[in-house]
Amino acid sequence: MSNLRIFAVNHKKISSLHIDNVCCSKIRANLRRLKLHLPHGRNYSSLPGIIGNDVKSLHSIISPPITKIRNIGIMAHIDAGKTTTTERILYYSGYTRSLGDVDDGDTVTDFMAQERERGITIQSAAVTFDWKGYRINLIDTPGHVDFTLEVERCLRVLDGAVAVFDASAGVEAQTLTVWRQADKHKIPRICFLNKMDKTGASFNYAVESIREKLKAKPLLLQLPIGEAKTFKGVVDVVNKEKLLWNLNSDDGKNFERKPLLEVSDPQLLKETTEARNALIEQLQTAIHRVTLAQTAVPVLCGSALKNKGVQPLLDAITMYLPSPEERNYEFLQWYKGDLCALAFKVLHDKQRGPLVFMRIYSGMIKPQLAIHNINGNCTERISRLLLPFADQHVEIPSLTAGNIALTVGLKHTATGDTIVSSKSSALAAARRAERKGEKKHRENNEAERLLLAGVEIPEPVFFCTIEPPSVAKQPDLDHALKCLQREDPSLKVKLDPDSGQTILCGMGELHIEIIHDRIKREYGLETYLGPLQVAYRETILNSVRATDALDRTLGDKRHLVTVELEAKPLETSSLQPVIDYAQSVTQDLSQASQEAVENGIHSACLQGPLLGSPIQDVAVTLHSLVIHPGTSTTMISACVSRCMQKALKKADKQILEPLMNLEVTVPRDYLSPVLADLAQRRGNIQEIQTRQDNKVVIGFVPLAEIMGYSTVLRTLTSGSATFALELSNYQAMNPQDQSTLLSRRSGLT
Repeated sequence: MSNLRIFAVNHKKISSLHIDNVCCSKIRANLRRLKLHLPHGRNYSSLPGIIGNDVKSLHSIISPPITKIRNIGIMAHIDAGKTTTTERILYYSGYTRSLGDVDDGDTVTDFMAQERERGITIQSAAVTFDWKGYRINLIDTPGHVDFTLEVERCLRVLDGAVAVFDASAGVEAQTLTVWRQADKHKIPRICFLNKMDKTGASFNYAVESIREKLKAKPLLLQLPIGEAKTFKGVVDVVNKEKLLWNLNSDDGKNFERKPLLEVSDPQLLKETTEARNALIEQLQTAIHRVTLAQTAVPVLCGSALKNKGVQPLLDAITMYLPSPEERNYEFLQWYKGDLCALAFKVLHDKQRGPLVFMRIYSGMIKPQLAIHNINGNCTERISRLLLPFADQHVEIPSLTAGNIALTVGLKHTATGDTIVSSKSSALAAARRAERKGEKKHRENNEAERLLLAGVEIPEPVFFCTIEPPSVAKQPDLDHALKCLQREDPSLKVKLDPDSGQTILCGMGELHIEIIHDRIKREYGLETYLGPLQVAYRETILNSVRATDALDRTLGDKRHLVTVELEAKPLETSSLQPVIDYAQSVTQDLSQASQEAVENGIHSACLQGPLLGSPIQDVAVTLHSLVIHPGTSTTMISACVSRCMQKALKKADKQILEPLMNLEVTVPRDYLSPVLADLAQRRGNIQEIQTRQDNKVVIGFVPLAEIMGYSTVLRTLTSGSATFALELSNYQAMNPQDQSTLLSRRSGLT
């Protein structure tokens, strides 16, 4: 590591900063993998922290002022070029020596084996680097629908985002999804129209799709010079300059700025002037202001793969996206500078154990600091503090508000947990909030009012059994699944009460396949998956009443409960049963008994009478509850649960199946066979759009009919079509399909 001298800043050693042996070996391995040859002459964005020809030091940016921090996410549809753009950003900012390529499997942010093999981003890797004196914490998020939770998890803690578009396709299905997620978290954005060199690339088409489909107002800060094969640079609209990349430059680091002159570029100057006049004010502060207010989105263009347009994108990130202090977080005023952070991701490292990514909203984090987890109501100690650089981590002495930290030593913290300095700090903040009228949940304890809004976890749509190679390996499998669940809350694991088998529930075929692969690679377990099955749900169609009584003597104590309840369909969709009480019941009902009643109803709704699937869209009214003195709450729950099951069996029942939004992009020549195939899959086509030379089929299709669709589509279209899926809602099956499903499940067909 002497060649790297990674810890030297301005020719001085910093004794308080050190890097562990594991990290050293990873950096060496990474340098070998990238086939680096020392020394190389390179140009960096800024000089501090560089000695000779060494890789840029991370320590030059460890403690920047908060105004110089940018917490940025990269979001897009799958295959729009997110990871390639990230790799170019790291290269031009001086943190990598070689241009990583998704197709070659040597990118920095795609560091999991599955990501490098498949050429997709699964986990959102955090990368820290600097650009012209600014610290940028960059998150490279997945575009595949199975991993939408990863996007949601990261947007929760970011201050701004870069939306990457394929210039030949414009706004695509997953672009809409991540854009809506960014809207929900009120995140300012800038747009990067990537792949301007691709055949069929159209700047005007992509901009118009942003305007029409995203209902956003594009601010054209750049215009392309040429499109597709003729693309050679961009025009800076604000400064009226041409940015031309040297055709002889392999890495795109060298480009020149030339003023637009009427003599040499009359038409280009005219177009630029028109675009420039369309900006409300021709100042960077004005663009910054409207971006923060989300009344418009700056639009830039380029080609990450061809190394064009990435440096101006970095400049735009620092100029137009907000610093942490420009984002308004109301809850911060209650903490008065004390620590307040959100754990937004958990990873498991074989050497270090659980690694917890945190966004620090206020206060400071240091190694050996004791912290209080409000959600888990427990106190833990941070043993070490790291700065994330994909799968390489540099140990640091402290981190302040606005930063994204990676902590070691937290055994119980999970995704979505709120972290404070102590329980007393949380209670003090709660009292300040209460005095200001922030008393939304009066019945809850004071600390609960200060929970940061965590990450919404979608319900899984696929499930299958998973078995270890032998009974002796079951504890190892349980441990692996427990670790993976902490990392990925959208993965659910449950035990089948009848067979005793472990059930794996996930967001899609790819999701479960990746989990299966990770158990093998990371935990050394050769597990066996059962057939993939769709997660159906059940509901009832009519109102029914049921009564039940439980009379049991345990020891010298008699437990006696009599219940009468009514279950009826709910008009609005609700995953949980809506519970109501008759007036005669509420008068004498204690808090403990009420909790026991609700536990009984909820447990009965976990497994419906038809398929054993969860019950939804049901309202329950408790008409009568007679409890003998001394009856335990467990007996109350058992009696209510049994009574609820009776009611569900008596009712007319309906199976609900997951319905998916489907978008298929297909060449015109293959449209007919694709439509014919979708008709056989019970597909409902909503519209067929034209996108350049392709047709885009938009519609709905039941999830059960779409399993293995990628292979079929590839065969039908000779590999020229792509598709995107997203859960729309659950809809009732028609009687014939329901009857067929029940017969198949019971083994009659």
